Amino acid sequence: MTDKPGLNGLLKAGIYGITASEYSLGRTNMEVVRQMIAAGIKVIQYREKDKTLREKYNECLQIRAITRKAGVALIVNDHVDLALMVGADGVHIGQDDLPPEQVRALVENKMIIGLSTHSPEQARVAVNCGADYIGVGPIFHTQTKKDVCAPVGFSYLDYVVGNINIPFVAIGGIKEHNIHEVAKRGARCIALVTEIVGADDIAAKVGALRAAIVLQ
Repeated sequence: MTDKPGLNGLLKAGIYGITASEYSLGRTNMEVVRQMIAAGIKVIQYREKDKTLREKYNECLQIRAITRKAGVALIVNDHVDLALMVGADGVHIGQDDLPPEQVRALVENKMIIGLSTHSPEQARVAVNCGADYIGVGPIFHTQTKKDVCAPVGFSYLDYVVGNINIPFVAIGGIKEHNIHEVAKRGARCIALVTEIVGADDIAAKVGALRAAIVLQ
């Protein structure tokens, strides 16, 4: 995705979907992605921690074809090489992954770079090193990631809303019952994992989440 000016609009789409086959009720990531797209989600991150690289590559090829046909942005978690090989729209990296400056040198201006952040200092560094957007969290306790830090709560989210001028995605332990709390603090794009992929009816769940955001 080379239309960087469009990123701001893209990340105001409301819901940012993330794959997690472990919680997907036996459905494949491809089927979950199709259901997310049918529910109107416009940004999907491929995130799988325990599959082999070959499995990830094969899944990403299929998901890239699905998302490209639907006009949906695909972000690949962690693996810059994988994102490049499948022609993803972006890559999302963490604090312990490759330095953002080196990732930018690899992808140039052809790809969105997202960076997970957990503190005001990390957010400021992300802006200075050229990240296109940041992940803000975990807002609440989450068990989706095994190596996640302690919840940052609303104080860090409030800081980002008031001080950071690049797009951000709120993430971490967000569910239907608390998403309104996140939205009312100023988050315009909110990532959910198990709440979506673990739903029996993904379209109905996404509809309920959107309603909760609107009613906040």
